[in-house]
Amino acid sequence: MSAPVSQTVPFTLAVSSEMVFVDLPVVDRVRRIHELGFAVEIWDWTKHDIDALVALRDEGVVYSSMTGYVRGRLADREGADELLATAAESVPVAKRLGTPRLNLHGTGLGGDGLPVQPAHEVTAQMWLTARDTLARIAALGEREGVQFVLENLNTAVDHPGVPFARATDCLALVESVDSPHLRLMLDLYHAQIGEGNLVELCRRALPWIGEIQVADVPGRCEPGTGEIAYPAVARALAEMGYRGTIGLEAWASGDPELALKRFRDAFTV
Repeated sequence: MSAPVSQTVPFTLAVSSEMVFVDLPVVDRVRRIHELGFAVEIWDWTKHDIDALVALRDEGVVYSSMTGYVRGRLADREGADELLATAAESVPVAKRLGTPRLNLHGTGLGGDGLPVQPAHEVTAQMWLTARDTLARIAALGEREGVQFVLENLNTAVDHPGVPFARATDCLALVESVDSPHLRLMLDLYHAQIGEGNLVELCRRALPWIGEIQVADVPGRCEPGTGEIAYPAVARALAEMGYRGTIGLEAWASGDPELALKRFRDAFTV
């Protein structure tokens, strides 16, 4: 009888504190996620007690990513200036938290996830302006020594009206800027809804990935609750040589601790 194959987690695993243990105050959510062995993601830093979150670093808490702007848009000059200004405001907060990645979207999102200014048609001029805006963002990242990441979304279920939502669109913009201070936040939940073919998408995007986020489809809950074969995706990522962060940006389908265990199990290869 052959010996059992040893399994490991070759990735850094992180969990969004915005979506699990939601009955607890945020500080307690962060502490609980850390105690279970994960790094922590936050969203809009203006809605949190940053001093309290910074203090948790003394307990060993590691923050993986945060929203890297407060307001603004990629594809028009006024919105771009606002995006740059609020991104610059976000950088000192990221440094205090030790957060390596600051997340961006195609346009500012309201509290319901809908775009503050929807765009159902993306023109050639919008593409050029978005590329120029991201080049400015990358230059800010280079000056400050941080990395911004552009996240793909889906327009069919969660974020109708967001421009540059598809992963292939975000990848094209990131590639065109070609800076180590701008990378792709590849969200496989959104990509499954909008594009599919996840393994090949990961392979195509691999040189440009800053982080990967996951949730299952439908429902946006933890791996194992829907149609995505995350253990197969995990094996493919490991074989490609990806060793970066995998972030669970998902609701718990039931007990949060069980949801986090299912997440870890899916990415144990």
